[in-house]
Amino acid sequence: MVRASKEPGIKVDNRSVFASDGGRPFDSELPVLIFLHGAGMNHSMWALQSRYFAHHGYNVLAVDLPGHGRSEGPALTAIVDMADWVLRLVDAVDANEAALVGHSMGTFIALEAAAKAPERVRALGLIATGLKMPVHPELQAAADANRHLAYELVVDWGFGARSHFGGHRPPGLWMMGTAMRILEHDGKGSLGGDFAACAVYEGAAAAAVKVACPTIVIAGADDRMTPPKAGRAIADKIDGARFEIVDCGHMMMIEKPDETLDALIGTI
Repeated sequence: MVRASKEPGIKVDNRSVFASDGGRPFDSELPVLIFLHGAGMNHSMWALQSRYFAHHGYNVLAVDLPGHGRSEGPALTAIVDMADWVLRLVDAVDANEAALVGHSMGTFIALEAAAKAPERVRALGLIATGLKMPVHPELQAAADANRHLAYELVVDWGFGARSHFGGHRPPGLWMMGTAMRILEHDGKGSLGGDFAACAVYEGAAAAAVKVACPTIVIAGADDRMTPPKAGRAIADKIDGARFEIVDCGHMMMIEKPDETLDALIGTI
């Protein structure tokens, strides 16, 4: 049995994968829950939600996707390849199935994995999603060139209007500054590829109708990247899916961590 921890200990395709365990060691008797981050990000986006589930009966793997954070590269460049990688990750920890919770790009990965192997995906949490995620050509060009402008635009558009003025749940921490540091560290070399993978992915609708597990779709009321109507379009294609709106922007795990967690509980 592979031990998942805060030190690299999992290997997929013979490359090291970093996964935060939420503060609890891996227990083969507990169900597995995998958190999948968005474009240019890493596992730290899930700090609060992963800790809750780790202390409430789950094996948590908040992973850095290949080429992100502390996971070995190279980064994968297609959503279908990322979904296949997630299924191999489930194999790597000797699990028969896992629940998947994704944010933005991570929702496409989770959807595709659930469609490819419905017997391996126990539940889905889709946060800030839509049937398509187009990327403006100028933003794509900035990301491809690793220009700081790309990070600035993501942070500006990613957070709701009120979050621009503070209000982070943990006192003393700066939401937008933290996201900027993550992008500066992990976005260089990965953000452009992640954006391109999202922009060309056309399989969300087809994958959604194949989903056969309990699903929650969570949208941000002030999300300018994947607005509520985009999330609703996905939810409408998944049989029995719950749909909830949280009063924040695209980065709801950070902006409204408790409300996002409350929405996940009961489905995941």
